[in-house]
Amino acid sequence: MWRWLPAVSVAVFAVAVLGFYGVSPSDMAFFGIYVAVGLAFPGVLLVRVLYRRRRTLAEELALGLALGYALEVLTYIAARAAGLPLLVLVWPVATYAVFAAVPRLRRHWQGGARPAAPRWWSWSLALIVGYLIAWSAVNFFRKNLLTWPALGTSYVDMPFHLALIGELKHHMPPTVPMVAGEPLLYHWFVYAHLAAASWVTGVEPLVLLFRLGMLPMLAALAVILATIARRVAGSWVVALLALLGTVFIAAPNLYQGINVGIFTWRAAISWLSPTQTFGTLLAAPAVLLLIDLLERRRSPAGRWLLLGIFLVAVTGAKATYLPLLLAGLGTVVAVELARHRRPPWSALAALGLTAACFLCAQTVLFRQANQGMVIDDFSLFRKIWGGLTGLGERVEPSLVSVLGIALLYVLSWAIEWCGIIGLLSRPRLLMRPAVVLMLGMGTVGVGAVLFLGHPHMGQIYFFDASYPYLVIVAAYGLAVAVRRAQLPPRALAYASAAGVAVACLIRELCGVEVPLGAGQSDAVLYRPYIVLAVSVLLAAGVLAAVHRRRVVVGALAISMVAAAGFPAAWCTRMLSAALHAPAGGATEVEPAAAAPVVSDGALAAGRWLRDHSDADDLVATNVRCLGGTDSPCDSRGFWAAALTERRVLVEGWAYTATNMSRWHPGEQAETLPFWDEERIRANDEVFEASSAAAVRLLRARYGVRWLFADERYVSPASRIGEFAGLRFRAGDYAVYELPEDVA
Repeated sequence: MWRWLPAVSVAVFAVAVLGFYGVSPSDMAFFGIYVAVGLAFPGVLLVRVLYRRRRTLAEELALGLALGYALEVLTYIAARAAGLPLLVLVWPVATYAVFAAVPRLRRHWQGGARPAAPRWWSWSLALIVGYLIAWSAVNFFRKNLLTWPALGTSYVDMPFHLALIGELKHHMPPTVPMVAGEPLLYHWFVYAHLAAASWVTGVEPLVLLFRLGMLPMLAALAVILATIARRVAGSWVVALLALLGTVFIAAPNLYQGINVGIFTWRAAISWLSPTQTFGTLLAAPAVLLLIDLLERRRSPAGRWLLLGIFLVAVTGAKATYLPLLLAGLGTVVAVELARHRRPPWSALAALGLTAACFLCAQTVLFRQANQGMVIDDFSLFRKIWGGLTGLGERVEPSLVSVLGIALLYVLSWAIEWCGIIGLLSRPRLLMRPAVVLMLGMGTVGVGAVLFLGHPHMGQIYFFDASYPYLVIVAAYGLAVAVRRAQLPPRALAYASAAGVAVACLIRELCGVEVPLGAGQSDAVLYRPYIVLAVSVLLAAGVLAAVHRRRVVVGALAISMVAAAGFPAAWCTRMLSAALHAPAGGATEVEPAAAAPVVSDGALAAGRWLRDHSDADDLVATNVRCLGGTDSPCDSRGFWAAALTERRVLVEGWAYTATNMSRWHPGEQAETLPFWDEERIRANDEVFEASSAAAVRLLRARYGVRWLFADERYVSPASRIGEFAGLRFRAGDYAVYELPEDVA
């Protein structure tokens, strides 16, 4: 009973938080049973057969859940394509049946002997997962409510995610539901999972997206990242440090006021970007398996099969991970060839398998669409400069200013590089395939931030994705340096406390507030960081004078610099209105508007239309621009598709592959006009100047059956009711049905 107390405590806390934020007990029960019985436990059975390595119960459950997600998505794709979405249950039912029928597999129901984790470790994991639940409540649940009209103030990308769940719930292959006929060239596997969960449990997609869906992922991800760290470092303590660093450490933010973009990298966990969290979860077991395959002589077939499953799942979970894994494996192959002068067959096989998945993803899923990602040196730092100075994109920064901001950004990674440098005290450890793999991934993440451009700063995802693995190597290097220096824990605690205190004091004493005021030189931005660098150097000098051993001085300095990143998790505000509300969920920000984006009645009208129409029915709407204004039109309006779970003739087109392919650096992708003028003109004519011909055109040529109208924006001269039947009205919204034949 005592062994289960940490997990039970977390579960009780999660139930209390979810209940407080509007989730019904039945929804929690059905979803919890599905995650446990339909995903985690059948996944555990397969892990026990295919991955025979000693692991704790928590590690086994986390790996089983990750495998369950992967197999669920792949099964659901086939089931939904066959028109029978509940066939997604075939894989867990078949797994149970096989393990019950085959005598050799029955012993895996019990699991056998496994190492017991230290009690302090179990409670530490429980506290970290509990923190992630509390963090979710404070930073997301509190600001994204389930009830109307508060739901209308949700972060701008949430209806986009909700619309894609609706699309995957009813169609396979999926298209962009906001623009009928537009291919969905996007990583959409997380939406397939949420759609499958909705079919099986009966829980609304809204509740899954806004409350339930990410919590099991966050818990499993924390455990798997800790498993990787323990496998690399061989230490429970180092694994805990790595997990703490992943969750809590960000770059030391030394500015006051609302901060803009200077330190946007942090752990790759987010409610605002479900694809990032899901991709991170599925990539973590792949990294764990690669470490085993690269560092152990025996390569059982079961591990290769598991690796293949996870790589296939990652192809559609998040586009950033396969390039990172390719870079890491390519680096391992190069280093091993240079060291041993013979082909590293395991690394080459893994590289070939990853490359095959990458090519399949690019040609089949994404059809070589770049989704706005282009080569644009220092693009991110120009935006950062504009945000920090308050000038936005009105003024083009000088090359010196851009390079200066880039230097600050690179120096902010010192909290990782210092730990990695600790491995120099034992250089052979830098050549370990596990270390080389993760450093190769991190190098590409850094390069993407420096040299790629994206309209919504999507290049940051590359570094976010590699960040946990760089933290693992940094924690490993710090541990190696500390062991070599034979430092007592007391000295490390003092150095860490000094780093935290210095970061907080400099922020207050320098008093640099951003965005800068009018007439202020951007040179003031460097002041607090120069003071921080001088403080570290002075501290290192004092330590060197007191203690002659360089390894001791280095270990203490590393501890101080690394700890300086802890306050950043609390005092950093990443983006402000100067960068607008960044699309694509690149960073987590508060909703910009207090008033609902869509008006009263939208939820009721959308739900009525969903319940009284066919999944293949096409809808036309007059709401596609945020705020209702079309001069210019911010084309991130997604609520019609989100609330109705139906395809829309033309709504928000900002994130479509066609729109992204037209974007060029210096433009706002979300304000580019729609490319099909004839379609949008036919759509608008029905709401602005209805006629039999206009209605007939929508019905006959485009196949529209329903109108979802915000009557605030319907022209007084419009006569929709004469040519279409009013079926429902709520608040400002009305639903009309177009007849088969219009006289």
